[in-house]
Amino acid sequence: MAGHSKWANIQHRKGRQDKLRSKLFSKLSKEITVAAKMGDPDPEKNPRLRLAVKEAKSNSVPKDVIERAIGKATGGDAENYDEIRYEGYGPGGIAVIVEAMTDNKNRTASTVRSLFTKSGGNLAETGAVSFMFERKGLVVYPASAGDADTMLDHAIEAGAEDVESSDEGHDVYCEFTDLNEVSTALEKALGESETTKLIWKPTTVTEVDLEGAEKLMRLIEALEDDDDIQNVTTNMDASDEVMAQL
Repeated sequence: MAGHSKWANIQHRKGRQDKLRSKLFSKLSKEITVAAKMGDPDPEKNPRLRLAVKEAKSNSVPKDVIERAIGKATGGDAENYDEIRYEGYGPGGIAVIVEAMTDNKNRTASTVRSLFTKSGGNLAETGAVSFMFERKGLVVYPASAGDADTMLDHAIEAGAEDVESSDEGHDVYCEFTDLNEVSTALEKALGESETTKLIWKPTTVTEVDLEGAEKLMRLIEALEDDDDIQNVTTNMDASDEVMAQL
């Protein structure tokens, strides 16, 4: 029975990973379709599409899936999506920004509000928490790309603002309007990045204990499980001990 239980657990984890991978592909494809529909279907002539394609490639989205997403926009059969930002407070007063692409605003708003309420948080007006964040461009490279000084030199040369380096890798930050140019310059110097995307970077953080972190993670997972939700960002700060237990 123990062996069967272990196998069942492995299968459950694999099923969860496959589900998450499928959802990620779907959300990245949606961003590609929307970007292609809003501008030129050629990534070289459409900065937003170029970034969407680059992010998809960095997450191992197959080439045919990317091409199909672009084709859907140019073929005229793409659904119309509204881009909406929701803001609120999660458990423990943690600031949460939720970015969505939806073909039904009422459905998405109802879902997001319900998830916040169930978590012990509350949905707020637009602008209620975004003042605690900055809109930035982020380019991530692995530690193997070079040491901290080398990365800083390349980042400054590319027009970036700052680099945060650790044993895990290098996070290069820039003005959100400069992301296309900065990522292109870094790519020429260092090769393909691991991640290139627009983010909300917290300017103030709120520390949580293990219980608070667990509650917040359940809210994040529930939000990310919804097909309409593209990104979820918080200003949660947790100690290494708490993160290890999570």
